[in-house]
Amino acid sequence: MGTPDFAVPILKSISNLNHNILEVYTQPPQKKNRGQKIQNSPIHNFSNKLNLPVRCPIVFDEKEINHIKKLNPDLVIVVAYGKILPAKILNSDKPLFINVHASLLPRWRGAAPIQRAIMNLDHETGVSIMKIVTQLDAGPVLLQSKIKITKETNYKELSDQMSELGVKLILDTLKLIEDKRANFKEQNESEATYAKKIEKTETKINWNDDAEKIIAKINAFSPNPGSWFDLNGNRIKIIKAKKVLSKGIPGTILDDNLTIACSKNAIRIVELKKESKQKMTADEFLKGNKIKTGQSLN
Repeated sequence: MGTPDFAVPILKSISNLNHNILEVYTQPPQKKNRGQKIQNSPIHNFSNKLNLPVRCPIVFDEKEINHIKKLNPDLVIVVAYGKILPAKILNSDKPLFINVHASLLPRWRGAAPIQRAIMNLDHETGVSIMKIVTQLDAGPVLLQSKIKITKETNYKELSDQMSELGVKLILDTLKLIEDKRANFKEQNESEATYAKKIEKTETKINWNDDAEKIIAKINAFSPNPGSWFDLNGNRIKIIKAKKVLSKGIPGTILDDNLTIACSKNAIRIVELKKESKQKMTADEFLKGNKIKTGQSLN
């Protein structure tokens, strides 16, 4: 069970083993991008390439519970599926449901662990293999592995690294389960934090934040959905920026290099993207767009 690109390498690794993949569950096709064309999820497309049967329920109702019971799997692997599984099936003796979660549980339970770790300026994160229970991401953990986060790490880079780490951990997990050596350990509830879903309002840059916090937000949403600001009525997404030791009124353009003042220090835009355009460097943007030093972006 999975949906985004993050889950594809894990499905690929499992498909290369001598296991019978009975079926792949993923989110239904959805309208995406400006053209609003209906598109399959990345897992759906990859499953089609492997000629694996795919199921895309809109709701996980009694029909789906009975369908899984009929399939009678020994193990269900869930990777960023995007749907809550009903207690009725999770509480059954069989199958065992395990989840590949993109954080070091119990830190960052929930929908957006990668983004929240970057936004919070965490120095490290990781991947956890856990048994799924009815409480959100609270099940006992089998395996964990860490990854460092630098001040330059963005969402796409970290997601790709964690997906590859997930491949290693899921292969180790399958071996432990086959050998009957899987030892799940309960999480420490007192250390739990929650990574709530990203809201659209969070993606707009607040120049009253300090430069370090703004860059962390840019990295957390890069390349998509993108942190943005308004320039002369146009929405500009910042793909990459760096901190500079300048100061001024927050939201003010300080020079002709796209340096913008924050509450503490400033950021200099390195890469950006106008609506309906390809990403470009700041130099490329400045060749075709006039900006004024001293202009306020608030």
